Amino acid sequence: MSPLDRRQFLTGSAAVLGAGALGAIAGAEAEAESRANAAVTQSASEQARIALGGELATRVPFDAPHQAGILTPAPAQAQATFVALDAIAPNRGVLATALQNLSTRARSLTQGDTVGAEELDDPPPDSGILGPINAPDELTITIAFGASLFDRRYGLQALRPRGLERMPNFAHDNLDPARSHGDVLLSVCAGQRDTVTHTVRELMRSVVGHLTPRWRIDGFQSARRGPTPANHPRNLFAFRDGTANPDVNDASLMDELIWLPPAHPPTTQPARPLATPSAPPASPGARSSGEPAWASGGTYQVVRTIRMHVEFWDRVGMFEQQKMIGRYRVSGAPLGGTNEFEDPRYDLDPQGKRIPLVAHIRLANPRTPQTADQRILRRGYNFDRGIDEAGDLDQGLVFVAFNQDIQRQFATIQKRLEEEEMVDYITPVGGGYFFAPPGAHGPGDWVGSGLFV
Repeated sequence: MSPLDRRQFLTGSAAVLGAGALGAIAGAEAEAESRANAAVTQSASEQARIALGGELATRVPFDAPHQAGILTPAPAQAQATFVALDAIAPNRGVLATALQNLSTRARSLTQGDTVGAEELDDPPPDSGILGPINAPDELTITIAFGASLFDRRYGLQALRPRGLERMPNFAHDNLDPARSHGDVLLSVCAGQRDTVTHTVRELMRSVVGHLTPRWRIDGFQSARRGPTPANHPRNLFAFRDGTANPDVNDASLMDELIWLPPAHPPTTQPARPLATPSAPPASPGARSSGEPAWASGGTYQVVRTIRMHVEFWDRVGMFEQQKMIGRYRVSGAPLGGTNEFEDPRYDLDPQGKRIPLVAHIRLANPRTPQTADQRILRRGYNFDRGIDEAGDLDQGLVFVAFNQDIQRQFATIQKRLEEEEMVDYITPVGGGYFFAPPGAHGPGDWVGSGLFV
């Protein structure tokens, strides 16, 4: 670059220099900048080999039978953003292109790459806020669809997953429509906040004009999890969150609780009954269970933005807090126990003298044979949105759960929790029900492609 200050030169000296001189200097500067960009690009691969071999090097495959970001083992990534989008694509074909672009960009970002330099007047292919290298940083991007995507706009009504509906207002909810529902949900999780910020920005660029933001919530997990990596992080009530999660490494258990089973069409096609107004013929893509075949291998995702009234909670005695939760605040052990993962043994406390019958952990997971198939897989994140208009801290929990059947699992648990005493200290204000399709099979495939076969 010329030692002259460019702004001072252009504003002061332009009146003196002739057009020829200006053109010569501008050309020299452009050539110098082009050489500098080429040097950066040339050395980027070497920098990538160094940077991607460090602490941000962990890659999570984007292409897999199931989407990444669902069975993430503890400890999960520390940072997350959840973005709900509304579809504004003019037709079904444009919507398919937008979803394909979303997966293509997500695939690139999750695997890490160098940021190239383009010609001077072309928009850069990447915002560049992470520098010349986009390290993978354990990045996962989970794409899910809301019930509204399956309305009449794109002709997808017959392909709507059987259990996908608009999330209702449960008792004690105060859902804000501006912070609820949506056609598409992006769950972006990574180790560092700048990775998440960059990813959201790049994903939005890939679908501009076709998908538009509806609501967003940023989340984080506490850094100090406990004496071992297995200990779960704390929520903003200071209690450990997600302790009773089912084992994500148990494939058969995940098949029972999380994934929609594969379609198994009958070997002989029974005669089709006469169509009547009360019994229309089945969609050719549907299984006998009512789930469309394209959804096999996917899962239902529940997101709840739960406001925690922390000032009110902080005035409650610790013993009372522990009775409401059913665990010791410091260790996370069930009351009467010694470690976080100890079985609370409700069978030895049928009257609730040790752990109250309305304690959160007892209502959420009664640990009986009858409720075993109601368990859910949770991935919670704390949020801090500053101070509200009343001067109170706007803090809480982004409750995220994956389950095979919302009504059998999440909704049943939620209705039990209406009896807990903690309802006086929390208010769900947003979120929604979504369906996370199976993963993409490779670069030529994308999440949700089964909708457009």
